[in-house]
Amino acid sequence: MPFADIQGHDRIIEVLHRSLRSGKTAHSYLFEGVPGCGRKKTAQTLIQALFCQVLPDDACGTCPSCRRIDGGNHPDIHLITPLPDKRDISIEQLREMQHILSLRPYEAPRKACIIDPAERMSVSAANSLLKTLEEPPGNALIILLTENAGMLLPTVRSRCQLIRFAPLSPEHVLTLLERNGMAPEAAALIAPMSGGSLQKALEFDNEALGSRREAVLSRVAALSIHQIATVFDAAEELSGNRDATLELLDMLLSFFRDAVHLGAGSGDIVNRSVRSEIEAIAAKRPFPRNLELLERIYETRRAVQRNANPKLALDHLFMTMAGSSR
Repeated sequence: MPFADIQGHDRIIEVLHRSLRSGKTAHSYLFEGVPGCGRKKTAQTLIQALFCQVLPDDACGTCPSCRRIDGGNHPDIHLITPLPDKRDISIEQLREMQHILSLRPYEAPRKACIIDPAERMSVSAANSLLKTLEEPPGNALIILLTENAGMLLPTVRSRCQLIRFAPLSPEHVLTLLERNGMAPEAAALIAPMSGGSLQKALEFDNEALGSRREAVLSRVAALSIHQIATVFDAAEELSGNRDATLELLDMLLSFFRDAVHLGAGSGDIVNRSVRSEIEAIAAKRPFPRNLELLERIYETRRAVQRNANPKLALDHLFMTMAGSSR
């Protein structure tokens, strides 16, 4: 895949292009971002560009090397993930990788390795990797993928060039979903709820998501500080386990971002199919309050990520929403 086919990361692609043109790519990279935002695809394309037999600073996509990488069967690329019955990447896996990297490449100019997810390396495995990250054998390239670089040992982070991937915009997710053959109407429903992850978007159940969206919009519209039951009923119906609550909060973030855009005079929203409901959210509160609520939803999401009780977190959030109506 050429770099031009990667959506939403133009700045990162330009940085990688410059390093390829100058011949100064790093030995070790740390790609941070939500799963499904393009980290792994960019890592594979960077390796393709280094191995490409036609182009000096990109992947042609058609030479034997590029085709093997696309097919996942290039002998000089190694993917390290937790074994099927294990949670962590073990020190034995890392030692085997180090041995493989020490051997001469079969056909490429160098060997390459992707570790995904890097935060799942055991402490002993991560420590065993330190010298290899600093001085990879045979000029090998090592790319670590992580959702949160802060979960890695500082000694590992310091030996890698950190590149942070922002979540994909809803517009980019929409484009990629349609490229994957999804009908435009379904893609338009799913893209705003994806949290910037194509992987997450592809896992959604369209029909269930549509019903969920209607329930959320109905409950948000009914919130009233004068009818306190609306707050607790909403939290009771809409809360669930941690993942379900995070999905709900992503949906609320999408709704309130659109409401803020409308309040600022911009008609450019992503939830176009429920525009009238978004307009009602925007009109229910003064513009500054919708801005504050957008930040409060972010705070609630962060709290749930840190294992706050989902039901209590939503109780507090919906109470704030109810109290902020005109």
